[in-house]
Amino acid sequence: MLDKNGIAKRIAKEVKDGYYVNLGIGIPTLVANFVQDDIAVEFQSENGVLGMGPFPYPGEEDADIINAGKQTITTLPGASFFDSATSFGMIRGKHVDLTILGAMEVAENGDIANWKIPGKMVKGMGGAMDLVASAENIIVAMMHTNRAGHSKLLKKCTLPLTGVGCVTKIVTNLAVLEVSNGAFKLLERATGISVAEIKEATAGTLIVEGDVPEMQL
Repeated sequence: MLDKNGIAKRIAKEVKDGYYVNLGIGIPTLVANFVQDDIAVEFQSENGVLGMGPFPYPGEEDADIINAGKQTITTLPGASFFDSATSFGMIRGKHVDLTILGAMEVAENGDIANWKIPGKMVKGMGGAMDLVASAENIIVAMMHTNRAGHSKLLKKCTLPLTGVGCVTKIVTNLAVLEVSNGAFKLLERATGISVAEIKEATAGTLIVEGDVPEMQL
């Protein structure tokens, strides 16, 4: 079973040379720590940063340099800062190659719910709806089940939707899954996790074909 860093490390393998990547709040922000050194990647944050680096070491934080989740970050040589209008112009103009988001629920048809739980106060939806409406490659990083042990991979989302039919792949603490033909297709399983355990933790339709390999981190 993977922890949050393990999920981020696996997703980092999906980042290719030359990509412009938007990292959502939560687990996705950790992906920048695990990208291969031999590829050039530009990480974008919707608050107006292009060229984010890994998180700073303790004591080296700069409170004026933050991501969309208000976490302190580092920037790489050549990084740029701009207003939110320019940032969202980049997003809406489809200039982002890969979007990595957290989620509270994902449906088997690729719907995603990640911005609101009814009855709980939230500051706003942020840039999530613009991101899912504009991106063609969306990977979700999340735990397979919630704190009560209930599946977060469902036949149909129960929470307010952020986007419809937009998720392409999900990486959880148990597995890597692809949204395919209205179902979750199991691609990889975490070390020590069986296919039976993944089936038990998945409420949506799960497709299993042949031997499912373990993740290589």
